[in-house]
Amino acid sequence: MMHHAIDACRQGIAPGQTPFGCAIVKEDRPIAAAHNTVWCDLDVTAHAEINAIRAACRELGRVDLTECDLDATCEPCPMCLAASHWARIDTVYFGATIADAQAARFNELDLAARRMVELGGSALRVVGPVLQDECAVLFDEWQRQANPRSYRFAPS
Repeated sequence: MMHHAIDACRQGIAPGQTPFGCAIVKEDRPIAAAHNTVWCDLDVTAHAEINAIRAACRELGRVDLTECDLDATCEPCPMCLAASHWARIDTVYFGATIADAQAARFNELDLAARRMVELGGSALRVVGPVLQDECAVLFDEWQRQANPRSYRFAPS
């Protein structure tokens, strides 16, 4: 199901959003897919995972996403992993790693998703990297855009 997340990511790259995509799946059926919309929404919380969780909740008419899995093109940040925990996602699958995002100049916290789950005592399963090369290339595709904007800002 990672291909649904990759497709969503590419839909976001085309209009200039950052290279992150996510799909929520239930019983091998896609429920929702979304990409990062931080720049177009001017909302630092509009990560692909958050957008996909919101869409899946609306689609299912509930906030409990038990029996759903989340496929993300990149290892989730602490905010997105916590949202996955609170939504009761069963398993998070990720493609590219935090190191891949950092190499693309994203200001990622160097805290592995598995370590966050362990520290927090969550029942959430984290699996990855899955299709890492296919997901990491999304950073290259994004960087070839006319004006790729990341979240790394020069100190003021």
